[in-house]
Amino acid sequence: MSTVQLGFLGAGHMAEAIARGLLAAGLMEPKELLAADPDPARRKLFQEELKVRSVAENQPVVEAAPILVVAVKPQQFDKALVPLGSLFGPAKLVISVCAGISTAHIEKAVAAGTRVVRAMPNTPMLAGRGMAAVCAGSAATPRDVAFAQRLLGAAAKVIRVPEDLMDAVTAVSGSGPAYFFYLAELLAAAGVELGLSKDDAALLARVTFEGAAKLLAESADPPEVLRKNITSPGGTTEAAIKKFDELGLPKMVSAAVKAARDRGRDLGR
Repeated sequence: MSTVQLGFLGAGHMAEAIARGLLAAGLMEPKELLAADPDPARRKLFQEELKVRSVAENQPVVEAAPILVVAVKPQQFDKALVPLGSLFGPAKLVISVCAGISTAHIEKAVAAGTRVVRAMPNTPMLAGRGMAAVCAGSAATPRDVAFAQRLLGAAAKVIRVPEDLMDAVTAVSGSGPAYFFYLAELLAAAGVELGLSKDDAALLARVTFEGAAKLLAESADPPEVLRKNITSPGGTTEAAIKKFDELGLPKMVSAAVKAARDRGRDLGR
């Protein structure tokens, strides 16, 4: 265990995304990582695909690693960390990606002086195209924050925001990929309603969304300009956009994102 530099408490999809980014960028080697997760399937994935050692319990990871990425579900945070709180302290850097869990909450769960950075990445890190935001706890140094930015930056663009905006980040980019996938799902379903086969509708939706996302990423134009470029007056796209507006899609999106933000706040209480 002496070679371990970074440990994961939780080896779910977000931990996997961060680990893959680190390994692909050459920032760390598999022997420098250690993961804990109660799910045998997740441990197997880390061991076989990433060549990263994994264990079932959190304690060996906390004891071995000077840097801990906490990637458990928010509802499991206290159960995972509080019993091991005395193993932390000024020598440990905790980078938490738990939605809604504040730096103050984290600092209360662990020994005094523990350096804490709160982060909110998203799952497109698995494809090397993630988005993340970070903020610092009371004992974290500028070097700690810079390290967290570099860690996540291996597979994501990273911004720094005040902590009171982290729940907004969670609602926009943390949950945002699910909104995108949901719309793709609904578009394919609508295609089936119009008579397309399930496979053809799914392919049309998938590749259309893939191409649109790539165009948005590579274009200097904002999304509203790209939308207007394919919305001819009196045409089919305009008819669809008008129907979206008529049915209240802008208000629905705003309300949904606010609901996600509010749920993040609730999780932190």
